[in-house]
Amino acid sequence: MDYGGCEYLVPCGKDKYISKNELLLHLKTYNIYYEGQNLQLRHREEEGELIVEGLLNISWGLRRPIRLQMQDDNQRIRPPPSSSSWHSGCNLGAHGESVLKPSTLPDIQVTDAEATPNMETPESGAAIKSQPEETPQLMRTRSDVGVRRRGSPRTPSEQRRIRRHRFSINGHFYNHKTSVFTPAYGSVTNVRINSTMTTPQVLKLLLNKFKIENSAEEFALYIVHTSGEKQKLRASDYPLIARILQGPCEQVSKVFLMEKDQVEEVTYDVAQYIKFEMPVLRSFIQKLEEEEDREVKKLMRKYSILRLMIEQRLEEISEGPTAM
Repeated sequence: MDYGGCEYLVPCGKDKYISKNELLLHLKTYNIYYEGQNLQLRHREEEGELIVEGLLNISWGLRRPIRLQMQDDNQRIRPPPSSSSWHSGCNLGAHGESVLKPSTLPDIQVTDAEATPNMETPESGAAIKSQPEETPQLMRTRSDVGVRRRGSPRTPSEQRRIRRHRFSINGHFYNHKTSVFTPAYGSVTNVRINSTMTTPQVLKLLLNKFKIENSAEEFALYIVHTSGEKQKLRASDYPLIARILQGPCEQVSKVFLMEKDQVEEVTYDVAQYIKFEMPVLRSFIQKLEEEEDREVKKLMRKYSILRLMIEQRLEEISEGPTAM
């Protein structure tokens, strides 16, 4: 793979640029780190513009439930009445339904109610397996529909009703009636993007991939460091370039999808103090206050001397004509 070429500037945000050669050096490091994996990135030049493309890992950092779209192309999704398992894209001709294309929805299946208590184990019906590129990937989590009260056995009619309204997306259970769902915090998915796509475009692509009804305006992308630093990606930023410049190691930093109104940015200067205990922080504050007092006294002495010099000079000027 050739990483050479002529030197020119590549935009990485509003009024922010990086030289092409410097970006290619970062890209080379990135691809060496992911050698042999599908997270390697490709680049090309198109009409004199460098374009990088590939998969970007995004971690779910949502605190509130999201709403999943239950209609696609004006067609309501209905599980066949005589089937206990249904996947998007399967042939429903035997039930008189039209055939859905596999790309219209993420992998959605009706899961038997009795399988829910085991959904934390690999043997459960929605066990996570290695996913191909661009397949929605979400780690397991429990929702309110996965909780069963003890001592209250369900009747056959209740079990059929729950079976028809309990769905899962790659092991995530959610209520089909309400379409409400919260991905496990820190679980990872990915989207295929390129370096010309801005933050709002990446957000919309991610929401469309999982058929999420919430507006992209509710969310933001953050680069979260293990130190506690949180940097919000602006609307004019290019997330793929930001990821390349941060480096490939996700043990150092990750890209998170979070709610705009739930997260505040944390600068590096603040982040370095986050993990300290309160007594240590109080000692820092005390030392800063002592240093501040010393600086204030130093300034007061300095300006007192300057004031005295000015007053003496004024007296000399006022006495000058009298002496003549």
